[in-house]
Amino acid sequence: MKVVRKKLAELHRSERNVRIHSDKQLAEFRRSIEMFGQIRPIVIDEGGTILAGNGLYEALHIMERTEADCYVAAGLSESQKKKLMLADNRIFSLGVDDLQGFDEIIAGLDDLDVPGYDEDLLKTLTADLNDADEMLAGYGIIGDEAKAGMKKAEDRYAQKSEEFTQGAEEVNPAPAPPVEAAVEERTAELDRRYIICPKCGEKIWL
Repeated sequence: MKVVRKKLAELHRSERNVRIHSDKQLAEFRRSIEMFGQIRPIVIDEGGTILAGNGLYEALHIMERTEADCYVAAGLSESQKKKLMLADNRIFSLGVDDLQGFDEIIAGLDDLDVPGYDEDLLKTLTADLNDADEMLAGYGIIGDEAKAGMKKAEDRYAQKSEEFTQGAEEVNPAPAPPVEAAVEERTAELDRRYIICPKCGEKIWL
C-alpha cells in the first residue's frame, strides 16, 4: 500500500457519511494524534473524496494541520466506494474485547493516560482489593463546598417559608363526626336508606 502526503485543502468529505463524530470522539482523536502522530492514513479516491477516516480528517482540521497521510483507492466504481465506506465503519464495530488481554496490557502500563479511555475508569479497573476498599469508603462523602451549598439552600427555603406564612390566618377545621353517627335511621322502606359522609357531610343513598 503506497501512502502519499496530501494537503487537507485538497481533501473533501463525501456527500453522505455513515458515522457521526461526537465532540468527545474528536477530542480523543486529537489526544491520540498529539501522543502518537497520525498512525493510519485517510483513504480517498482519485478526486480527494474521503472514503474512510472522516473523524481523523476532522481532528487534523481542528488542530490546524495542513497535511495528512493518505491512501488513494483508485479504480473503484461509485458502488464500490459506498461499500468501502459501509464496510470500514461496520467491520471495526464487530470486534469483541478480550478482557483478560485488556487487563494484562493495562497492568503493564506506567500510567493510565490512554486516548479513548477515561483515566479514572481505568484506575478502578486496575485497582487491587485494598485500593478498591479505599475508593468505596470515600464513595458518597460530601465535600465542604457541597455542604455549604446545601446549607445555603436550606436557609433560603426556611426564609421563603417564613415570608409566605406571615399574615396568613390559621384555620381550625371542624373535627369529623364519628363513624357510628354517620349511619342514619332506617326509613320504613328498606330501599330508602342513606348514610352521612363523615368527611363532607353529604347524604350517600344506599
